[in-house]
Amino acid sequence: MTMSKQQKSVVVGGGIVGVCCALYLQKEGHQVWLIDPSAPGDSTAKWSCGQMAVSEVIPLSKPGILKRIPGWLMDQSGPLALRPAAVPTILPWFLRFVSNARHSRINTIAHQMATLTREVYPDFAALLDLCPDQKLLGQRPVIEVFDSARGLADERAHLQLREELGFKSEMLDATAIADLEPALAGKFAHGVLFPDWCAVSDTKGFITALIETFIRHGGVRIDAEADTLLESGETANGVRLRDGRSLPADHVVIAAGTGSRRFFAQLGVRVPLTGISGYQALLPSPDVEFRHSVIYADGGFCFTPMTRGLQIGGTIEFAGADAKPNFQRAEIILKKARHLLPQLNVTDREFGVGHRPFLPDTKPIIDRSRRLNNVLMAFGHGQLGLTLGATTGRLIADLASKRPTAQDITPFSAYRFMEGDRV
Repeated sequence: MTMSKQQKSVVVGGGIVGVCCALYLQKEGHQVWLIDPSAPGDSTAKWSCGQMAVSEVIPLSKPGILKRIPGWLMDQSGPLALRPAAVPTILPWFLRFVSNARHSRINTIAHQMATLTREVYPDFAALLDLCPDQKLLGQRPVIEVFDSARGLADERAHLQLREELGFKSEMLDATAIADLEPALAGKFAHGVLFPDWCAVSDTKGFITALIETFIRHGGVRIDAEADTLLESGETANGVRLRDGRSLPADHVVIAAGTGSRRFFAQLGVRVPLTGISGYQALLPSPDVEFRHSVIYADGGFCFTPMTRGLQIGGTIEFAGADAKPNFQRAEIILKKARHLLPQLNVTDREFGVGHRPFLPDTKPIIDRSRRLNNVLMAFGHGQLGLTLGATTGRLIADLASKRPTAQDITPFSAYRFMEGDRV
């Protein structure tokens, strides 16, 4: 680790973004405390598809998705569901979301996001080189399959935009799909290979390994919940925990996903951050072999082989704040997966849910508080928390050191949603 004058940093949030911020601050020579009430690795990214989706730069509000949403909402077994109780709170968010469906906005957001996702692999390499297990990150590309040529045709404009931004894709026919994934032979004739994507071998194990590396290099992880920031003038001089303890800090990083909302008033931001529930089912002994992570576009879910089993998920739900999980959503995933692959063994299954922290433009926040100038913000990564964890960590370390960032982070300002400050 590179050592400089040691400073104390507290990172609130121990998921993938938080631990990457902690590791990059540690590389700067900081003494770092990582605060999280959950067990190591038990975070939103655990219950994700585990993909390094480097070309997933198109906002979710793309027209192809918007056209499907009314039908999905009418069919509670579809890939997207809305609980009636969530309507009053989600409607203002959704109107902002739809406003980003214009072609000009989609193009702008994609270009902005690509400045981050192009750096994913070198940024993770700097952290994974510190880990004993050098096989945490898989090497095989990711596949997307479609029921018909029409589904693929709907994506062509976005695939072309990705290629213009420097990302690769290859068209797959029935033979190519069967060669890559024998389990899907005869089931799909239209697909895309993303050669610059990959998937981690185990989402929980990936995060846990990074946390263990952080601790091995002198970091401290505290199993507690952060309650408030301790203020002194225009700075935060520490963090108070719910159990009454206080931690002094020269820098504070808020990287707690949807839990970051607790600090918005102190940070001086008004951010339309919502949690969208993403459901997953884990099959320890699936009796079906997958070689790659495979997105089933029209089904609205994904198969990802991991060391702990086959993870199947992707269906999402607007449930509202603090709503209890509805694991019938995970049952729906399994029912659809078994319709496609009747031989799937679903015994001893485990269900999980991750609350994706989404902003209406599907861009994260990577910024400094204007009210408390030593508090940094790193949240709102949506479905790209795993993908952008290390890149966010590097940028946060730059901000803490008051260095110019290699990428322009203006598009990821926390103040872009406030009156007169839109990016």
